[in-house]
Amino acid sequence: MIGWTLQQWQAAYRSGDLSPVQAMKHLATALHDSERALWIHLLDESSLIAQAEALTDPSLPLYGIPFAVKDNIDVAGMPTTAACPAFAYTPEEDATVVRLLREAGAIVVGKTNLDQFATGLVGTRSPYGEAPNPFNPDYLSGGSSSGSAVAVSSGLVPFALGTDTAGSGRVPAAFTNTVGLKPTRGAVSTKGVVPACRTLDCVSVFALDVNDALSIYDIIGQFDTDDDYCRAAPSLQSHGLPARPKLGIPKDLPWFGDSHAKALWERNLAAMSEIAELVPLDTMVLQDAAALLYQGPWVAERFTVTESLLQEQPDALLPVIRDILEPAASITAADSFRAQYQLATLKRQSEQLMAQVDALLLPTTPGIYTRAAVNEDPITLNSQLGTWTNFVNLLDMCALALPGGFREDGLPGGITLIGSAWQDHALAEFGQRWQHHLPWQAGATGQMLALPTAKAANDDTADTITVAVVGAHLSGMPLNSQLTERDAVLLEATHTAPCYQLYALANTVPPKPGLIRNEKGPGDSIPIELWQMPVAHFGSFVGLIPAPLGIGSLETVDGRWVKGFICEPWAIDDATDITGLGGWRNYIARLNKESSVPC
Repeated sequence: MIGWTLQQWQAAYRSGDLSPVQAMKHLATALHDSERALWIHLLDESSLIAQAEALTDPSLPLYGIPFAVKDNIDVAGMPTTAACPAFAYTPEEDATVVRLLREAGAIVVGKTNLDQFATGLVGTRSPYGEAPNPFNPDYLSGGSSSGSAVAVSSGLVPFALGTDTAGSGRVPAAFTNTVGLKPTRGAVSTKGVVPACRTLDCVSVFALDVNDALSIYDIIGQFDTDDDYCRAAPSLQSHGLPARPKLGIPKDLPWFGDSHAKALWERNLAAMSEIAELVPLDTMVLQDAAALLYQGPWVAERFTVTESLLQEQPDALLPVIRDILEPAASITAADSFRAQYQLATLKRQSEQLMAQVDALLLPTTPGIYTRAAVNEDPITLNSQLGTWTNFVNLLDMCALALPGGFREDGLPGGITLIGSAWQDHALAEFGQRWQHHLPWQAGATGQMLALPTAKAANDDTADTITVAVVGAHLSGMPLNSQLTERDAVLLEATHTAPCYQLYALANTVPPKPGLIRNEKGPGDSIPIELWQMPVAHFGSFVGLIPAPLGIGSLETVDGRWVKGFICEPWAIDDATDITGLGGWRNYIARLNKESSVPC
């Protein structure tokens, strides 16, 4: 069970070889033997078994699957401390996200350690100890969601909840070789979450791979009328990036002396350039926005949570936390408005930046430090870790932190995809492509993960439709933009059933094919691509299709039926049969070769 993904847990239960009660008995031992500093409250075997025995519906999507919760998120009957014993209270009900997961069949195993009041990116600011990095305990595990990230990386649970205001759901992912999904602000309810900055806070997900992180997001990403800052998702969202997306990368990156981090970034860029176009950008606007988070009035939001403690029991807070929060008492309302005006300007500039690319690609952090170094200089080094994370929530972006391999010193490093609000699924789709391109192991377990399963063309929903293209709409061809402009996503390259003929139609610009089904032969299996498009855009796409072409039903080589380009039979009278060339790309290559031959 150690290092299992959601799919492996589900398969074990479906096979009948394992029951939730048996699983919790085995898991209780592993949890008891785990690093104590991961946990602030860990449930015993009887409590785990009681949750398992209460499950009655094996069809639930998370039936019997264990998960951990950062201890600034309420779990009914368990203390919430935010890593401050004097602040502790015991809630009577679950936070909305915990309730949704339990309703889906998941089992809470415990509350994880964190930087006090979620104020830090280091994982060393807790009276409950420092969760060590599972690859080298002398180094940071990252914060503030340190315990959740390490619990997943160690294989104890397949996923865990964290929070992310300035990078707390992404920095620990980079340091533990896990996935950190930081959703669009307001996409996931924060009801029952101890605020850090209430207007910016997000509940994040740690998982071993992208599929699992996205699966959990789809369960918890529900509109909550009881959370004033929760936002209803738009009816139409992008579910993927283009086949070869443009990813913006910074022209200049500070590494603060960490040559291993720089070398790993350069290796990741080389690998990423094989599946994406990398576009160097001036990203100073992002750094200007990041500076507002701790140098501006948003520190006052953190102060509101701890104000009474600072006044009545100042020693209840760690000195480094007091040093960060106490200056907020002097921030004025005028300061807040000035900062809001500045942020509005920066947000407009960031939108112009994002308009140039499909998403941003950044190193998750500019490096990693030892725990000893951070304890000697806690403010400066913590600030440096947030170089590429602090601005995301302020600018209303979403982010996906991904494993990026290992440095020469054996420590993991991460990359992060950043998109505009509500691009969560689009980033995850490309994250799955990255996992295919550069597979990674399951956290610190040493076990290689199975590659993500490509979405099948018949997995359409009420909001999407799959379209087969055979010619000028293929990836890299002149009309492919008609798909990508409508948020269509490439699912797979495949072939038709072996009963089609392909023609080059006469007098078409750009050249267009005609696909004819011929049951009696001759016929062949023609290369095609399957693209999934939002139904809302399908009508405008069909409206661009000129006669004699149209959309009908097309059979794939493995027997699926999808919508696809077909041609009226009368148009082949003066067309050229190119079936024997092996597809439209080969025909275009022949045309280009012929046109380059000198007369």
